[in-house]
Amino acid sequence: MQVLVEVAALQPKIRQREVADRVGVTPQAVSEHLKELATDGYVKFDKRGQYEVTKAGIELIIEWTNELNKYIRFVTEDVVGKVAVWTAIAEEDVSKGTTVGLKMRDGFLYAFHSDSDESRARGITIGDARTGDDVGVEHLSGIIPMDRAHVTIAVVPRVQRGGSAAVDLEGLRRIAAGKPVAILGLEALVSARKAGILPLMQYGAAEGVIEAAFRGLSTVVVAVDEAVPPLIANLMSHDISYESVDLSAGNQ
Repeated sequence: MQVLVEVAALQPKIRQREVADRVGVTPQAVSEHLKELATDGYVKFDKRGQYEVTKAGIELIIEWTNELNKYIRFVTEDVVGKVAVWTAIAEEDVSKGTTVGLKMRDGFLYAFHSDSDESRARGITIGDARTGDDVGVEHLSGIIPMDRAHVTIAVVPRVQRGGSAAVDLEGLRRIAAGKPVAILGLEALVSARKAGILPLMQYGAAEGVIEAAFRGLSTVVVAVDEAVPPLIANLMSHDISYESVDLSAGNQ
């Protein structure tokens, strides 16, 4: 949608680099999106390299915009309006009616006494809680600080190219140290086990790391090579920063 909208805004003489910068993806990704849009009849271009959104493309933008407006109304009116109380983990003992600060850590919301310098967001507890307990917080204000998450993809070869036997296990341990690990593929699972790594996510890894990123949590995905392209496409579609490292022993 973003690429199509940018083409509509910049046509006819668009530069893929400019579209890439505005959307936040690579020029190669923009090129692929444009090919798909052209194949589907939403964009056309001539031999001079000029692009134009077709009538079908304009209708698609309108359809998407209407759906987006409906979703925004749903979130703001039905969801946010109903979620009056948020659940946090008490970082220290708190009493009912205490004004607490809020922060994200390891993907979870924590509440602490608001006299700390970290308290850019605040709320009021609805009950007593001891350290480590769950506590309800209402009347939220401010912005909850959150780190920008990054996904590291540790690529292992498929079994036809050696599988776990061809993996640099020490490199895998180094990459995964101190981070939650997700698994994509049996070769990846066996490699993690050989490296002494206990994965946090073995199913729904792509969805899991995206959810973690939205909560400010950086992760490592150990993935068999054939699973990497769709994973990268998924991360790019959600504007999540990533890097991939080939752990085939011969590449180290």
